[in-house]
Amino acid sequence: MTWTRQLRYVFMASLLMVAYHYLSSYHASTGLHWNKISGKSPTSNSPLPSLQQCQSSDYSNTSYELANATFVMLIRNSDLDGTISSIRALEDRFNSKFGYPYVLLNNEPFTDEFKRRVSVMIRSEVQFGLIPKEHWSQPDWIDEENAAKARKQMVATNVKYGGSVSYRNMCRFNSGFFYRHELLQKYKWYWRVEPNVKFYCDINDDPFRYMEENHKVYGFTITVYEISATIRSLWSAVTDFVENHPEYIAADNAMGFISDNNGKTYNRCHFWSNFEIADMDFWRGEAYTAFFEYLDSKGGFYYERWGDAPVHSIAAALFLRRDQVHFFEEIGYQHDDWGHCPLPDDIWEKGKCSCSQKGSFGSDYDPSSCKPRWDKFMNSQ
Repeated sequence: MTWTRQLRYVFMASLLMVAYHYLSSYHASTGLHWNKISGKSPTSNSPLPSLQQCQSSDYSNTSYELANATFVMLIRNSDLDGTISSIRALEDRFNSKFGYPYVLLNNEPFTDEFKRRVSVMIRSEVQFGLIPKEHWSQPDWIDEENAAKARKQMVATNVKYGGSVSYRNMCRFNSGFFYRHELLQKYKWYWRVEPNVKFYCDINDDPFRYMEENHKVYGFTITVYEISATIRSLWSAVTDFVENHPEYIAADNAMGFISDNNGKTYNRCHFWSNFEIADMDFWRGEAYTAFFEYLDSKGGFYYERWGDAPVHSIAAALFLRRDQVHFFEEIGYQHDDWGHCPLPDDIWEKGKCSCSQKGSFGSDYDPSSCKPRWDKFMNSQ
C-alpha cells in the first residue's frame, strides 16, 4: 500500500467516526420527539418513557400543593358511556394539569368492566364506592299510600321524574348523605360531576385553591328556576325552621336572591347542583345538619319531589354570607339543555372555549335563568 493510499484510508476512517458520533448525538437529542410518534427510541430496541408517562409526571413530581379535594360522581352501571365522556372532557380541559382524585358512588356494586374502562382513563387515584342501603331507600316511616298518590298525580300532570322513587332517593342522598360516605371522609372540598356533561373551556387555574384562598364555601355555574309542583310545601318548612333557629342565619346573607319579599315567599331560584364546587364541612356543620334533618322529617322528598338543588341553594343562601358564594364565569359547561358559556371575550379567548357566546342553548340570560337576578342582587351591595 503506497503512502498516499494509507493517508486516504486514515482520512476516510476518521470521517466515518465523526459521522457516527454526530448521528448518535443527534438521535439521543431527538429521541423524545421520535418517541412521541412511535413510542420507541431510534437508537435502541427498548422504548423510551411513553408520552403519557411524561405527562403524568407533570403533576406527580411538582411542588404545587393540591387542595384536599376530589371529584364526586353519583352514577349507575348503565351510565358508563356518559361517565367516560364527562371524565374525558374534564381531564382534557382541567385535571390533566393537576391530578385530583375521583370518588365514584353507586347504589349497586360497580361491574368489573365499568371499573376497568374508567380506571384506564384516569392517571390520578379513583375509588369506587357502594352507597349504604339506608342512605338510598325510602324510609319506613314514610306513608307509602300517600307517597304513591303524590307520584301518580305528578305523572298525570307530566312533572319530570314525577313517578320515580329512585329519583327521589337520589335527591335525598345528595341532600343529606353523600358527604357522609366513608370514601369522602378524608376530603374537605368536592366538585360534583354528572354523566354526559360538557366542559367547553380550558380551566387554567385551580377552582379548589381559589375557593380555599378566597374564603368561599359554595360555587356554581348555572342558576335556574325550580318546578313549582315539586316543592309546594318546601318554603313553608324552611320558614318554620328559620323561626325556630334564627341563630343559624348569616349576616349579609343571600335571602334577597331567593326571595323577592324578604322571605315571605320563595321565587324558586336555585343553583343547579349537577355542577357545584363546595366545602363539605359546610354540609357536615351544625346548621345544615339541623336543617336537613328537619326537612327530612317532613317527608317532602317523597310526598312531593324536593330536589337537592333547592335544598342546597336555600341553605347556602341563608347560612352563608353572600360573598362566600361564587359564580364561576370561566367554566364553560353544559348539562342537558342548559349551559353556561363565558361572555367576557378575554375569558372566552383565554379558555379556548368551543361554546357559542350567543347562547345556542339555555344560557345565563335565557328567560328561564336566574342569573339576571343573581347579578342584580350581587350588584345591590
